[in-house]
Amino acid sequence: MLLRWYSKSALRTKLRRSVPSSNPGTVHPAVAARTRFAPSPTGFLHLGSLRTALYNYLLAKNTGGQFLLRLEDTDQKRLVEGAEENIYRSLKWCGIEVDEGPQQGGPYGPYRQSDRTSIYQRYAEELIQLGHAYRCSCSQERLLFLRDSAAALKPPTTVTYDRKCLHNPSETGDIIRFKSPSVYEPFDDLLHGHLNLQQQYNSDDRRYDDFVILKSDGLPTYHFANVVDDHLMRITHVIRGEEWLPSTPKHIALYRAFGWEPPQFTHIPLLTSMADKKLSKRSGDIGIFSYKERGILPEALINFVALLGWSPPRDTPGVSVDETMNLSQLVEKFSLNHLTKGNVKVNESKLIFFNKQHLQQRISTDCDSVAAEYFPVFDAATGHKFDITYLKKILVALGPSLQSLNEITTNHAYLFTDDDIDFTKGTPTFKKIVQRFLELWASPFAESTTKICEEFNVKKKDVFQSLRNALAGGAPGLTIPVLVEVLGDDTAVKRLKKYVNA
Repeated sequence: MLLRWYSKSALRTKLRRSVPSSNPGTVHPAVAARTRFAPSPTGFLHLGSLRTALYNYLLAKNTGGQFLLRLEDTDQKRLVEGAEENIYRSLKWCGIEVDEGPQQGGPYGPYRQSDRTSIYQRYAEELIQLGHAYRCSCSQERLLFLRDSAAALKPPTTVTYDRKCLHNPSETGDIIRFKSPSVYEPFDDLLHGHLNLQQQYNSDDRRYDDFVILKSDGLPTYHFANVVDDHLMRITHVIRGEEWLPSTPKHIALYRAFGWEPPQFTHIPLLTSMADKKLSKRSGDIGIFSYKERGILPEALINFVALLGWSPPRDTPGVSVDETMNLSQLVEKFSLNHLTKGNVKVNESKLIFFNKQHLQQRISTDCDSVAAEYFPVFDAATGHKFDITYLKKILVALGPSLQSLNEITTNHAYLFTDDDIDFTKGTPTFKKIVQRFLELWASPFAESTTKICEEFNVKKKDVFQSLRNALAGGAPGLTIPVLVEVLGDDTAVKRLKKYVNA
């Protein structure tokens, strides 16, 4: 397949049209994979980056390999304060453990690119000696002219440099360029198959894709540092976003220039909104901790993200499979053979579904840990002083109906205060029902309900509604006996009396 890219969007369109919808063959490695997540600390970790980290982690752990974290921080002007720490905290909160990285160390460090400058400079000089790179002293004005003139050609060319400094060597040039091949090598992507991506040239005014590998400040470009680091850190498999497909021929050319074997590449599809718009940090792709603030559990978020481009294998064709999985189950089931190719729509209703499933499971098996983690938020949100024992009572009572932890304080504020309860709500008969219920307080609930129905000639639903008005302002949720148990007798009686006297 031959693809000449004019833009990233054009490439994506061609991939959609020319690649089969199913993933043919077996591509999942049979040996231990060394993978890496290499974020740039220019912003907080978001959904798309988490998916990249997760897939690399799952591949490494499924095959018994190692997962590395490398910080690509050479673009010093774009670094965001707190972003590096946010990456560490986000991965830890999600349960993604790093085998080698800036904090853990390892045999192939440093794992922060800004600490590896001398390594890149040494390898750039090696490429010059091998005849695959050269120094460039062109001014910024000249480079801008070359860019604009390339765009004005008919047909236009996507590469701009004219190799002036290759043919007229300069020993004083601060910039080092890679001497790219005339034709890029085709390559195999484990998801998209065999790809042959070539640049668009103009035969009347030949330009070259001689991209910069070392900038004037002595720091490497992404393309160069990425290749050097992946080789030296012995990375075997690279899973990254589909937006990096046009850069892959450049990277493979760098590997070949050094005489190195490139890793195996897998480019995963874009995340889009339900309206089929690309998610980005500026549009819909929100920070990881914003999910935590919404009461989403990390295991639910990981479960949700794992299915944004991958599906678990079906043991029996045509039989549905349970998609609710924790991280250990994801590691066990993950396979590159089950990745999907088309753009992935992010449907948050599925996230809420997973959160409800995981929340019920956590409350039933480890309520103490949920209470301990959520208690500071709970305490701050209510503005009232309750002990953690009370929160555990609430979790157990509400567990089957909760979709997120935040619903405790947003939908069930009556459990903490009666400030928002309208004690005048209801008919005079409701007031009498509540008064009679207080008189029968010591009797079993079922007996009291039956007796009140007979005495006032009302239905049970009227008894329940009158009590719910007094105890919870009419809010649905807990049954009356459970609501009384959670509130405690003293609080329940106090509210019933306020309702009668209002």
